[in-house]
Amino acid sequence: MINKINKYSIKLLWIVVLVNLCSCKKFLATEPKDFIAQENYYETEEQLDAALTGVYSTLKNSAAYGNFMLGRMGFDADEGYTSSASVVTGPMVYRVDGTEPVVENYWHIFYSGINRADILLQNINKPKMDEVKRSRIKGETIFLKAYFYYMLVSRFSDVPYLEKPVVSVDDTQIARTPSVQVYERIVAAMIEAEQLVPTATALGFGGRVNKSTVRGILARVYLQWAGLPIKDETKYLEARKWAFKVIESGEHELNPSYQQIFINYAQDKYDVKESIWEVEFYGDGTDPYGIYGRVGSTLGIPSNDPTKGYVNAYMRVTGWMYRLYAANDTRRNWNIPPFYYTGSATEPATVVTWAGSRIYDRFIGKWRREYELSPIKSTVATPQNYPLLRYSDVLLMYAEADNFIQDNDGLQRHEALNKVRRRALGLAVNSPSGTDLFDLNKEQFLKEIQNERPRELCFENHRKMDLVRWGIFLTRMKAIVTDFTADNPASRTYGVLGFQNVASRDVLWPIPTNEITLNRLLTQNQGW
Repeated sequence: MINKINKYSIKLLWIVVLVNLCSCKKFLATEPKDFIAQENYYETEEQLDAALTGVYSTLKNSAAYGNFMLGRMGFDADEGYTSSASVVTGPMVYRVDGTEPVVENYWHIFYSGINRADILLQNINKPKMDEVKRSRIKGETIFLKAYFYYMLVSRFSDVPYLEKPVVSVDDTQIARTPSVQVYERIVAAMIEAEQLVPTATALGFGGRVNKSTVRGILARVYLQWAGLPIKDETKYLEARKWAFKVIESGEHELNPSYQQIFINYAQDKYDVKESIWEVEFYGDGTDPYGIYGRVGSTLGIPSNDPTKGYVNAYMRVTGWMYRLYAANDTRRNWNIPPFYYTGSATEPATVVTWAGSRIYDRFIGKWRREYELSPIKSTVATPQNYPLLRYSDVLLMYAEADNFIQDNDGLQRHEALNKVRRRALGLAVNSPSGTDLFDLNKEQFLKEIQNERPRELCFENHRKMDLVRWGIFLTRMKAIVTDFTADNPASRTYGVLGFQNVASRDVLWPIPTNEITLNRLLTQNQGW
């Protein structure tokens, strides 16, 4: 079995970061300066594996899942809004330009990760080592590089595709590669990686890439490619194929308890049958080798009680998101708790139930710090893991792609959807129920998918991209403006401003201005 990242790897990570990271602020725009020459590293299997840890650390960065991708970058679209009336600029309220630091840092961290991956691949054959382990490291690295490109192309469209590591200023003048070509390279790399990484069962935990990870993310990439802005509908076949490979492997099933999935993330417990791939964070704030995130402290129920865990709670939920759930849907009160805490750092928290009319006041409860096992809770840092791919997502992606293709009797797609719904209603996942949906036509089924995905996956960084590929992003965001006006939540009227700011250009982010200034071959996205 492949071991989880350990303290030895973390110590080496600080070395490998010096090897792999450029010291430049503008990744594609200035001359990188390596602190340790590559020829003095990558001599052993341990160093190669530590370099891979450095590639994985891209996901943990504060510009990515370590902080700002948790509810502050507009990915949640119509699901929630900022909890602070003082937030008037930034992606969260759809008021950005090319100088926006959060967008700029997002661009930089994923290109930095790509460069780390390229350097590792350039040195992959250097040490003498077990060839199976070498292939595994190669497969994970190839996949991660492709995933980083997906994170860029899906948010910026055409982006420069690097064929080799950036090692001189001459490498930084690179034009934007058409998005179709970027997608082609992404899927080719992922398909290669799928042959090199272990199965989910063999790996045994979700912190590293396995075959199901690759297959499930391939389904996601193909679905995005099939929808807008490219809209190559032939890719629905590939999306269905790769999602079905995960299903037919027999390695995965839904956890009977929706709530337990997120308790597991808080307690460093792995359930690879449900949680196929996740970003790993750990430590209580005192461990010098801990790598902490903000999962649970950024999104959560506000708290100053150290026993509950400190929570800043940057987002509240929209009335639309709350009403999307049926009253008997067990996910509603977990994702949108019907209570809040009072108290302070010196007074134990008291649980207070929200009045039924105060929907827009409610916070997000998907990740709850009270379940963390350590008695020491940092004011900001948490050890909670963050989901990148869950089995329920795979089932819903399969159902959506199969519904578009319509070349069978539809039993499998209805069953995939019904499994997710049964768990939500507290029923046996694999047993038919009187609540099951069946015989839905194509349009009805798509509507169910469009509603079931946020019920199941809300605040997991899927909603905006789903709305964009379905071609309803602008429509949905303007619908929330109408909701706010009709509901008139007196204490939260500021929340509508972010939705009012949305324009057609917001389906993409602007290319960072500094990149365009220093890389003369770059151009800006339309409308920015």
